[in-house]
Amino acid sequence: MSLKVVVASATDVPNPETFGKCDPYATIEFKGQKKKTEVVKSELNPEWNQEFEFDLSRALSGTDELVASVWDWERVGRNRLLGTARVYLAQFTGGGGQTKTLEVNLVDGNQRPLQAVLKLTITYNPPAGASSGVAGTVVETESTGGESEEGEDSQDGPPQLDASGKPMPRRAGKKKNKSSRRKGRKNLSDKVQDFQVRVKVIQARQLQGANIHPVGRVTVYNQTQQTRIQKSTNAPYWNQSFFFNFHASPSELFDEIIEFQVFNSRRLRSDSLIGSFKCDIGLVYDEQKHALLNKWLLLGDPEDTMAGAKGYLKISAVIIGPGDEAPSMKVTDHLDDEDIESNLLRPAGVQLRPAMFALKVYRAEDIPRMDSKFLEGVKKVFGVGDDQKELVDPYFIFSFAGKEIKSKIMYCSDHPEWNQALRLGLQFPSMCERIRFTIKDWDRLNEDDSICTGHLPLEAITAPGEQGYLPTFGPCFINFYGSTREYSDLADEYEDLNEGKGEGVAYRGRALIELVTQLGETPETPVEDIDSDDILRVQKYMRRRKYRVHAAFLTATMISAIDAPVEFEISIGNYGNKLDENVPPSSSTTQPTNAVFDGCKYYFLPWGGTKPCVVVDCSFEDVSWRLEALNILLRIVDDLEANIERVRIGVQAKLPMPELAQLLISLLDQLVQDCSKTLPEPEKGVHVHNELDILMAKNRSGELAHIVEMASKLRLSATDVLEALGDVEGYLAALKNLAIEPQNSMPDVVIWMISGQKRIAVHRIPAYDIFFAPDPICRGRQCGHLQTIQMKFPSTKDRNKDVDIPALLRVKLWLGLQNEEEEWHKMQTEGELAVFAETYENQVNILGTWTNKGPTLSRPKFSDIEGKVELYKEDFKPPAGWGWDSDWYVSPEVSMLYDRDAGHHVFMEDVYEAQSRNIPGGAWGEASRPWTNVKGDAGTSLREIKLPDGWEWQDDWQIDLNRAVDEEGFEYCVEATVGGYGAVERTYHLCRRRRWVRTRKHVAKETKHEKKKEKMMSEGWEYAPLFNMKFHATERTTDLVRRRRWHRKMVAEDKAASCFFSMAGDKSDEKLKASLTAPRMFLSFAEPVKYQLRAYIYQARDILAGDDTGLSDPFCQICFLTQSTTTERVPKTLCPTWDQTLIFGEIEIHGKPKNLERDPPDVYVEIFDHDTFGKPEFLGRTKAQPMVKLDPTDARTPVLQWYEIKRGGKTGGELLAAFELFRLTGKDLPFLPPKRGDLFTVPNGIRPVLQRTGIEVLCWGVRNMRKFQLSNVSSPSIMFECGGHLRNSLVIKDTKKNPNFVDPVLFFDVMLPKEELYMPPMNISVIDHRNFGRRPQVGVNILRSLEEFRCDPDEQLADPAVQDVVGNGPPATGGDHVIDMPAEQKKPKKTELALEELDWWSKYYASIGETSKCKKYMELGYYTIKVYQTELEKAENYHDFNDFCHTFPLSRGKDGDDDEGENVVGEFKGTFRVYPLPPDPNEPLPTRMLCNLPPSTPEECLVRIYVIKATDLQPNDPSGLADPYIEVVLGKKKLNSRDNYLPNTTDPVFGRTFEMTAMLPLDKDLTVRVKDYDLISSDDLIGETVIDLENRYLSKMRATCGIAKTYFITGINMWRDSRKPKEILEDYCVKNRLSGPMYYGNNSVKVGQRVFTLAEFEKDKAPSNEMGPAEERLALHVLNAFPIVKEHVERRPLFNTLQPGIEQGKIFMWVDIFPKSVGPPGPPFNIAPRTAKKYELRCIIWNTVDVILEEESITGEKMSDIYVVGWMSGIEQKQETDVHYRSLDGEGNFNWRFLFPFDYMVAEQTMVVKKKEHFWSLDETELHTVPILMVQIWDNDKFSADDFLGTMELNLNCIPLPAKRAKSCNLSLLPDMQGVNQIKTGNLFEMKRLKGFWPCYSDETGERLLTGKVEMELELIPIEEAETKPAGLGREEPNANPTLEPPKRPETSFLWFTSPFKTLKFIIWRNYKWVIIGFIVLLFFLLLIALFIYSFPGEVSRWIVGNPS
Repeated sequence: MSLKVVVASATDVPNPETFGKCDPYATIEFKGQKKKTEVVKSELNPEWNQEFEFDLSRALSGTDELVASVWDWERVGRNRLLGTARVYLAQFTGGGGQTKTLEVNLVDGNQRPLQAVLKLTITYNPPAGASSGVAGTVVETESTGGESEEGEDSQDGPPQLDASGKPMPRRAGKKKNKSSRRKGRKNLSDKVQDFQVRVKVIQARQLQGANIHPVGRVTVYNQTQQTRIQKSTNAPYWNQSFFFNFHASPSELFDEIIEFQVFNSRRLRSDSLIGSFKCDIGLVYDEQKHALLNKWLLLGDPEDTMAGAKGYLKISAVIIGPGDEAPSMKVTDHLDDEDIESNLLRPAGVQLRPAMFALKVYRAEDIPRMDSKFLEGVKKVFGVGDDQKELVDPYFIFSFAGKEIKSKIMYCSDHPEWNQALRLGLQFPSMCERIRFTIKDWDRLNEDDSICTGHLPLEAITAPGEQGYLPTFGPCFINFYGSTREYSDLADEYEDLNEGKGEGVAYRGRALIELVTQLGETPETPVEDIDSDDILRVQKYMRRRKYRVHAAFLTATMISAIDAPVEFEISIGNYGNKLDENVPPSSSTTQPTNAVFDGCKYYFLPWGGTKPCVVVDCSFEDVSWRLEALNILLRIVDDLEANIERVRIGVQAKLPMPELAQLLISLLDQLVQDCSKTLPEPEKGVHVHNELDILMAKNRSGELAHIVEMASKLRLSATDVLEALGDVEGYLAALKNLAIEPQNSMPDVVIWMISGQKRIAVHRIPAYDIFFAPDPICRGRQCGHLQTIQMKFPSTKDRNKDVDIPALLRVKLWLGLQNEEEEWHKMQTEGELAVFAETYENQVNILGTWTNKGPTLSRPKFSDIEGKVELYKEDFKPPAGWGWDSDWYVSPEVSMLYDRDAGHHVFMEDVYEAQSRNIPGGAWGEASRPWTNVKGDAGTSLREIKLPDGWEWQDDWQIDLNRAVDEEGFEYCVEATVGGYGAVERTYHLCRRRRWVRTRKHVAKETKHEKKKEKMMSEGWEYAPLFNMKFHATERTTDLVRRRRWHRKMVAEDKAASCFFSMAGDKSDEKLKASLTAPRMFLSFAEPVKYQLRAYIYQARDILAGDDTGLSDPFCQICFLTQSTTTERVPKTLCPTWDQTLIFGEIEIHGKPKNLERDPPDVYVEIFDHDTFGKPEFLGRTKAQPMVKLDPTDARTPVLQWYEIKRGGKTGGELLAAFELFRLTGKDLPFLPPKRGDLFTVPNGIRPVLQRTGIEVLCWGVRNMRKFQLSNVSSPSIMFECGGHLRNSLVIKDTKKNPNFVDPVLFFDVMLPKEELYMPPMNISVIDHRNFGRRPQVGVNILRSLEEFRCDPDEQLADPAVQDVVGNGPPATGGDHVIDMPAEQKKPKKTELALEELDWWSKYYASIGETSKCKKYMELGYYTIKVYQTELEKAENYHDFNDFCHTFPLSRGKDGDDDEGENVVGEFKGTFRVYPLPPDPNEPLPTRMLCNLPPSTPEECLVRIYVIKATDLQPNDPSGLADPYIEVVLGKKKLNSRDNYLPNTTDPVFGRTFEMTAMLPLDKDLTVRVKDYDLISSDDLIGETVIDLENRYLSKMRATCGIAKTYFITGINMWRDSRKPKEILEDYCVKNRLSGPMYYGNNSVKVGQRVFTLAEFEKDKAPSNEMGPAEERLALHVLNAFPIVKEHVERRPLFNTLQPGIEQGKIFMWVDIFPKSVGPPGPPFNIAPRTAKKYELRCIIWNTVDVILEEESITGEKMSDIYVVGWMSGIEQKQETDVHYRSLDGEGNFNWRFLFPFDYMVAEQTMVVKKKEHFWSLDETELHTVPILMVQIWDNDKFSADDFLGTMELNLNCIPLPAKRAKSCNLSLLPDMQGVNQIKTGNLFEMKRLKGFWPCYSDETGERLLTGKVEMELELIPIEEAETKPAGLGREEPNANPTLEPPKRPETSFLWFTSPFKTLKFIIWRNYKWVIIGFIVLLFFLLLIALFIYSFPGEVSRWIVGNPS
């Protein structure tokens, strides 16, 4: 197969030569091969007519392309490129050979089209048998950037399958739910976390190819690992695990690709891929448990979609994040009847059907500037160049599944019209979830910049099922968002937003596109121009209507400290952007206002009763019906969520069932009613709809009808509320899927907070949320409603930005058509909407005189606020439809009335005394400016500073010495204007200064503000040193400029008229003027309503630690509108109780009180940690709504509630508080709360109700205390605090000797809240007693709730679980009992073989259900043990063995923002009992609960640790494996198995027992580590687990040694405990206060109130000699009935501090604890791993039959030189027979013996292979594989490689039975992938011997073909028997058992050049004997003639002369 290219000619080649013509030649490049033509001299229309041929290794695919270039040849210098053309070869993949002549246009190096045309003729000769279907996809991959999203796999048509390979549900008519579209991953976190991807590659089947050596490769994101190579097999078995660790965010990682590939290692790298499968990582994460377990993958050819399946790969994949539990990746048993079809993960179809996305990109709008104006400025200076150009060169990129296509570049255009169709091939339905659109700016020198990026989720534009539709979109505009639009030559701080990383903060443009999906097609040309008809057709979708956005700002509070004035901007799209001069004028910003301090931390804008309003005119397409339908669906979703929450609250409140049923019925009724509403449809002649609108409307109506039907049925049939609620949540999910509008072309409304010329904070609002519709149910949820908006900083890179709130707005927003604007005015019922013309009068100070003339006036006399445009009052002409309502008047800015001390309660005045000297070292004197401010400007002297009204001095003037100054307070420098002050005087210093300070306090209502207001209202001047500096109201000596604002009110004569001015006067620069002539709009209110807020701050719990001690000094800051205040500070606590009422007096709020009552402002509460040095540290924030009381006599009482505190995204505790807002009407308010000192407390009606409560504290001890200040914590005591009451424990003398307290019980008799909701926490503080009276706090714990410790002291103290145990006999009534003795039953005898196979592993395998590995054990009827799939303490009802005491972690240090866990520094062991006490102190107290405690002295114990195995270990070696061993640490003792490490495995079987002694509780923590052995470096820790032995020792559940089910005194189940069952039962009864045990003979016992009999326990069980006495067995059976720990194995996760929270594997183990005081224990279990048994497989190859004849002899005969190869898969030691030469009929005779010794585990049915992975490996790797015999037939060649003929794989565990005769032998004897063939199989290990015919096959073409039959005999014997019956290899000695005679081969079987005689006889003579005979006869005849001729003359002459001889 080949590709031929004829380069014919070119026309109109560009001529770069100055003189003469160019010398063109052409080059052709294909897959890295480049060929070129000859040079044609001096010709612009060259003709070459040269042919080039490219050899192809495979068929062409749709991604192949040909690059043709034309160059100008230069004799000197580099050749120059004239043009390039790309030819996409997808057009040749339509099937068969093709020849096409093409004329392609050339483009230059900048991709600009040229006039030149190149003529080519291309001939494609495909390989034989190439598919005639369409194959491949075409994609232009020249992009240097772009995101590689998800893998591309597909499924062919119906039935569609989901990710698990199961059919997706389909609709039967319209009644069946079709909301089965795959859910997209929404709102993924951008937070970087640790993730681990685990992949296990198990095996493959039916890989295509003959005699291949497959190797698997796994690529995850940017990491690749591969398996070992399996030789000569199509069904390799790897069972290898790989671990990939990532530190990335979910939003970044889950879109990346995970790819599985299988290669043939024998082939060349370029042609070695067999098949692959790709999907995104998120697909795995979305599965249950974030895992795909034992899934089969369908492998395909990624470059040939029609090639079909290339094989099957079985894998497991798991995604583990912090805190996730790793599921087991245990391989399922090999079963021939495995249902692969139902467990097959495939790209949604077997045939991998191709498809194509056809995206038509028409145009784009509002593209921002991306390039510098420098060159344009240079051109303007020199007068060169055209008109002003747009500084952006955009092009469009269409990306999907890692492939992308680019449009052409539109140079210097911010409104490009591409009009191009971009076609991208794919396989559909795809596993990709979104399409990516990117607009980039082309740069000549630098890398192209991303302008904006948008994503289109596939789930929103397609629907599955029979009634579904393919991805469809548009024609419609799609909006783009990213960083701010303002161009800067500096790096953009938010440029990542332009690449789609994070939420965009600004509108960046929009593009008109149309998407169509075409199945069964592939793109021939990826990019082509759109027809003019399509361009005309799309014009109707660009018809615009005029809209307006209205906004009324009521308050702007909680503004962070800002120096410049603040304004807010509203924009939609690019309309309203005040910094863009290309948009129409809009009153889109509020007036710049100086922020005023609110009293604590934040600032507010003092708008007073004049609230700024803004309006933005805009023009967009009319998509109102789309937005109205979306709003209806969103309202249905909101109502349904609210109703579901109502039902859930009822369930939690345990309402009666009738009430719950009524709530559910009401929910369903409303749901049916809502879903029955008709969605709006496009109005003909007004709206323009497209295909997707029709499809979505049909889909939505069908879904809503289905929900109505299902909800109606549920209303009638529901019986269980929770079950019905689950169904309703399914309806909610379906509705949320419907409530998505992909074609919302209306951009979001963006609110910007601007200070000066810098954008500070932003908030985006979807347009549909504020969209107005005449029908209220179609209206946006926030349309015209007052809403609270919390602004946010545009970047989250700075973590401090998450702490502060930029601003808090209360605003009303409205979006609608201009002709509906009257509706907005109707909504403004609380104030008067006024419009004003605005101009500023500017003046300068010249020689003390204010004037508007002179050279220093840098602004016009009248201008806008920025001074850019002249705006004289007489030039203002009212717009058409508007008139003047009044004359011009001075309107001063309200914020100017506030001085810098506004809002402060205490203020410090300061002034600097300045001195100077003229010469160095001279005397100091008064400076030219003796008194200055901190900046050095002239100030007022101390005596001239007057005390403002309403203030009083707190002290006298003082020198500030708390700075870097000398003892007199001076600081020195060389020059005051330069600065650089220091505290030490030098000779060269010429200036010095010192600061004087004096504090004043606000004591009364100030009158200065009113006086100042009067002056401002009369004059209105604002002063500043310069125009670009901040203005103030009071004139200062340094002020050189001033301005004042003039307003003139306008009224609308025509309500539809525009209010923008057309200025009279000079018309120059009209464009700039027009953009700044928008009026100011205000909402004016009458007198404000005054309110009083009372904040009841009671307490907080679980707040974050802010100090290094692990505690905080918290205080609250409460912010409400324009005021804020703080609570008192509570020192050193995490659960502060403030019990404080904060009163906000006379808060002025504008608006109607009723509206305020319906929607009150939020109260924000922030918690801070006080620090002595530095500013307070932020701990968290919460918000609440106050209870509004318009009448102070309202009898309602607020209820304290818990509010969650948040810091960033982290929970920071809870606040218990309540808030009341009173309207001040003149009536008396409720009495003020009582005082505590100067503070108001929470009043009694609100504070919790208290009751007398008793708390018993078991202060058992402390454990694992870390050092504090480099010293050990050796003498601790514990302080308990609850509700303000303290109790202290005794002091431990020395924790090294005994860490327990001597007297551990403490008691509280306190008054605590009766309701648990208000219960204070228990604060536990550990104090260390050190020398010299030091008592530092070394650890704390805050016990949030004591609810779990509540109890009733009147109840029995016995364990309820023990009391509930029911005996199997009758209740005890006294008297004698008759016991029926069971008859003895015979038990099967144990043979010697059975005894050998019985071990502890038999019991383990029987317990986990793997009965095939423990058949003998099961036959004998032995008991099983519990195998827990988690830690023992978390299993069943053990509750961490906290029944005696709990473990409380102690922390120290502050809480960080990361999630690395607490700073744990130790543990406190103890518990609590909480119960009510009698109200009367004279009544006796109930009996104490904590009594009969065990001794607290240390106990010496023997600890046995049994480590069984580990699974899924994290590999530490580059090979992806590990060399694990066990290390056990207990106290200071350490044991390990390093000398017996297990090489090269991640699933080791240890079978190790460790025995250690420990002193409890000193050595309570047992650490079991799995480490990785390294020869040179230190061993690496894989993971570890920690077990608390003390809890197990103290628990009543007796977790020291799990009890067996049966009492054996011998055998593998021999009793191992120190105590016998009778002793254990007696001790258990004493501890749990049970009477007994009382025995009646040996077969009955009474415990408590029940009687137990042995007969019932051992029913149907025969006695055994291994069993112990009857009374011991009975006691053990009784113990098994109680809740105590049974014999078990626990599975514990392993963790590593390097990856906290991520599991590193699992370990199976258990621990036994034996106190030495009780006595020695029994012998330990022998858990050593099983060893393999050696076997020898003897395989005799007798004959071969019907072998295909591959060769042809020189005589033309078909023949083969046959020999047979055999080996055991995994051992790879091949053995060969001798060669049967010249087989003419496919028959071969061998009589050859193969000998295969191997190790085999009979019980596990696996073959054990030990071998080195590489020649440099130090250790052998042990592999457990299936015993498979590989047999192959080959054809011998002497002068070339041997030819492979056929193969056969025989699993010895499940071997297909052979045919007795050769005729009966065919492929039906072998199993296939689909399991169609039902074949007979057997186990060779049981059958021992088999003989017959087996078929061999070849599947090189993808289909199995019978290529021969082998007659052989298989005999399997143990190695011991093999030694007694020896046999030689082949026919070598000893040739016995059986004796093999040489084969009787035909005489034709020989090697021709080694047997010349046989060659002559059987080859030459047999085939040419008649030729040889004829030749001899002819030769003899010719000889006779020759002799005759020779002798005839002589004889004749003699005869003539008569002399015969």
